[in-house]
Amino acid sequence: MSNSNDSRPGTAEAAPPPADAASTTGAVRTTGASRATGAAGAADAAGAAGAASVADLPLIRLRLLTEPDLVAYKALRDAMLAGHEEAFTSDASTERAREATSYRARLHPQAGGKSLFTLGAWIGDQLVGALTVEHENRVKVRHVAHLIGMMVDDAHAGRGIGGLLLRQALEMLRREPLLETLTLSVTAGNEPAIALYRRAGFTRYGHLPRAIRLSDGRYYAKDLMSLDLRP
Repeated sequence: MSNSNDSRPGTAEAAPPPADAASTTGAVRTTGASRATGAAGAADAAGAAGAASVADLPLIRLRLLTEPDLVAYKALRDAMLAGHEEAFTSDASTERAREATSYRARLHPQAGGKSLFTLGAWIGDQLVGALTVEHENRVKVRHVAHLIGMMVDDAHAGRGIGGLLLRQALEMLRREPLLETLTLSVTAGNEPAIALYRRAGFTRYGHLPRAIRLSDGRYYAKDLMSLDLRP
């Protein structure tokens, strides 16, 4: 599942993630869910139709990504860019040419990155979903974070993985006393993804027509959403 721009100007050194977040955040089993395509990859809307037995679904492990995970992260991202161009601000050919290490900035500071964190969802040793939270360090906007690059592998869509990632990320962010607001952008008209964010408490504060233009001349708008992280 995905929701926001691939990058934000002004993102720099971030506060470290919560003390208990740099290790594995736990293993959970997913329930059935409906699929959605988000603004930066394939999205997975949590808690809707398509009920499946919990026993029939794989164990999903959520943990923060570190340097050795960047190859898997790039592979997932390249696949999402190729399959869902309307959901990404970045284009597939440019991103495919990047080295995996070029995504190091998306890791948390203890892992050598500049973002708050990138959280991944794993089935065994396969990365099947991810999201990144970036943070402003300029004094006047230090309280604002940005959710970007949310995506779930197509082969595992419909299992609520996107919802699991989002809920875990919000739990972590709400333990950061400095943070007050989380923003994202999502492709307008992607109702399942938008519904997922609304269930989490996001509200729309803006709409950007013709936000992206594809190679065939099609335009897509973006809805801008925000969430108050304070208790």
